[in-house]
Amino acid sequence: MRRSMPTPSPALLLGVVAMLWSTPAPAEEASALDRVLDAIVTREQALDETMRRYGPLVETYLQTLEPDANLGVVPQQDHYFLGRLDLSGGADSPAASVRARSNEKLFDLFKEFYTAGFRPDGFAQMLVLGSKSFDREHYEFEFVRREFLGEVRTLVFEVVPREKGTPGRFIGRIWVEDRDYNIVRYNGIYTSDAPGNLHFDSWRLNMTPDTWFPAYVYTEESVFRSNGQLKLKFRGQTRIWGYEIKRRASEEDFTKVLVDAPLAADRGDTPGHISPVESLRAWEREAEDNVLRRLEKSGLLAPEGAVDEVLQTVVRNLEVTNSLDIQPPVRCRVLLTTPLESFTVGHTIVLSRGLIDVLPDETSLAMVLAHELGHILLGHQLDTKYAFSDQMLAGDKQTMEQFFFRRDPQEEEEADEKAVLLLASSPYSDTGNAGLFLKALSARSAALPALIRSHFGNRMAKKDRLVRMSRIVESAPELYPSALNQTAALPLGGRVKVNPWDASIELMRNNQVVLLSAREKMPFEVTPLMPYLARHEDRRDDAEPEIQIEVGVGADGIGEKEARQVARHGRLPEDDGDSDANGRPDPPTAAPERETEVW
Repeated sequence: MRRSMPTPSPALLLGVVAMLWSTPAPAEEASALDRVLDAIVTREQALDETMRRYGPLVETYLQTLEPDANLGVVPQQDHYFLGRLDLSGGADSPAASVRARSNEKLFDLFKEFYTAGFRPDGFAQMLVLGSKSFDREHYEFEFVRREFLGEVRTLVFEVVPREKGTPGRFIGRIWVEDRDYNIVRYNGIYTSDAPGNLHFDSWRLNMTPDTWFPAYVYTEESVFRSNGQLKLKFRGQTRIWGYEIKRRASEEDFTKVLVDAPLAADRGDTPGHISPVESLRAWEREAEDNVLRRLEKSGLLAPEGAVDEVLQTVVRNLEVTNSLDIQPPVRCRVLLTTPLESFTVGHTIVLSRGLIDVLPDETSLAMVLAHELGHILLGHQLDTKYAFSDQMLAGDKQTMEQFFFRRDPQEEEEADEKAVLLLASSPYSDTGNAGLFLKALSARSAALPALIRSHFGNRMAKKDRLVRMSRIVESAPELYPSALNQTAALPLGGRVKVNPWDASIELMRNNQVVLLSAREKMPFEVTPLMPYLARHEDRRDDAEPEIQIEVGVGADGIGEKEARQVARHGRLPEDDGDSDANGRPDPPTAAPERETEVW
């Protein structure tokens, strides 16, 4: 049963508008502000209760950076964590602290995600401010300004604890949407007696009509020498997804009533008989489907969607230009985790979200897919023990530990050779930039062991050497990390957008940005997260690109429509006849694209 949450009355809204957009009397202003603050606290306490009913996946990837004369900073070390969030006792309870080794309600795929220099204790408070202490009795609130975050108008408050020096108290700012007074963003730090606390910036998305759920957390901290020079810098991204995993289409079909369904057609040449080869393929496909369903059920594999189709288009380009007819057809899926990996499950090629994020172009993508297609063509099989259903019935931790899709070194070398032949006869024969990607990966692999440590498949690199596609590297041009005309690899998080609610994915349509210096290249690096906020009922398939422009709306009389236009375009569009009624530029006439250009 959904818990009803009190909604401020129209009178309260009028009071807030009067307070913020006009000049009310001091008593009226104080009264309206009090009611808004009470609503904020009530909403945050209700979110704490709501979060207890969900167990999304939580992934944190953190890099330690050191100064570099040409690139600004470069990664020196990294840490990784993957677990399932449990707030059944509330954000303030000990159970909310992440203990990957001892808490049975968490599963982790590695044993050494963190060192003594970074502990995830109190991590849950980066997602929910807590129900026991976040109230007006313990905190002081000061209104700062009005600001649009994407399409959502917010009220910004500075928040400080009333009792100075109390451990575990939040200090920073909160952004509150002005309709139901939910906190949609807050950044700052928690007070602590122990060193090592990280500043953080926590974002929420409107995933259901009345609730904003935690979705992203960016963490950053700098350590300076006594002379004031930067010594180390920490940057981290935390992503939360899988609050409500969609049921597969096969499960939804159970609820459909079919009347007078036609008899299944026998497609065999000899009705009533299946050849031994067809039987083997069907058995292997059953094992393959079982694995994919189990990975999707756990929230690690994205549901089928448009990104899979993009990957499959590249695979079809390789198949058509090499005159291949592969049965059963090759499929592509996306693993939702950050570490860079690719592997095959039968005839399904799986790429991680992190790998797709950092690949610079379509040819580099084709190189990765060609390697996995080589495994399929060479008959490197999936262990068909997964065709037995009991293998899929264990808990998440036990099931994930038994999935093993790594190939031996000989099979990897054979797949490399096959991939080179496939690429040579395809639209992706110019592999220069793909080779640059591999060189950049090799240069960073020693500093980023967690990023190159795969969950299920083979690593692409080990320490400071590549273990894949050496012939592509040998034919690649020289890598110049500081050159602005070379884009060997992209930062993390810039290509694939994950829906935190149902774990579905899409490719982000980012604006083209001209780099000003080499420090903006950031290959394989963590960057700040600035999502574009929109209300649940306002979301559209043709939503704006995921570019965040923060604009504070002053008291100059512009309305909400104009303010949103400023937030989207950075200015008020002029009426030049090239825009629609909502101020959006008319779409340009698209030139026909080549079939192979999909990235």
